[in-house]
Amino acid sequence: MTAVTVPCSESWNREQRAESPTQRLDRNWLCLLQELRVVLTGVQLLTGFLLTLPFQQRFSSLDGNMRGLYLATVACSIAATALLTAPVALHRLVFRRHMLSWLVTASHRLTVLGLLLLGAAVSGVATMIFEVLAGLAAGVTAGAGILTTWVLLWLALPLLARRGTRADVL
Repeated sequence: MTAVTVPCSESWNREQRAESPTQRLDRNWLCLLQELRVVLTGVQLLTGFLLTLPFQQRFSSLDGNMRGLYLATVACSIAATALLTAPVALHRLVFRRHMLSWLVTASHRLTVLGLLLLGAAVSGVATMIFEVLAGLAAGVTAGAGILTTWVLLWLALPLLARRGTRADVL
């Protein structure tokens, strides 16, 4: 992949998009909300599924390690849900306060952290399912494979793609 250098100034947004700094923030906020709409249903379903597991008959047969993995997984999923829904609460609480720049920046950071925890939760779920159905080796292999896939797609690929570029805001 070839990186594209983006000038670090408002002039690029004005020249290329004919938008003001406020319009750029509005666009960034709307893009972030659209991304959250995509991921929120999945994280909420995952969290709901995990919260029902202790009430299943076979849950009591899990050993201490599996219970620990379950607790870590459900904690990651709940934390991801909180972080990925936080931008909406932030928006409500700073609405009409002219804090859009802060809102976009804070929401971006919360979303990135929420996505990382979601990746950890999905890896934990895969580990649990494969271990229960196919044994410890299959569980560890599945969990490690899925975690590796998340890291490659959600961290390595975007970080590699953005090499040599700079953010368009200071």
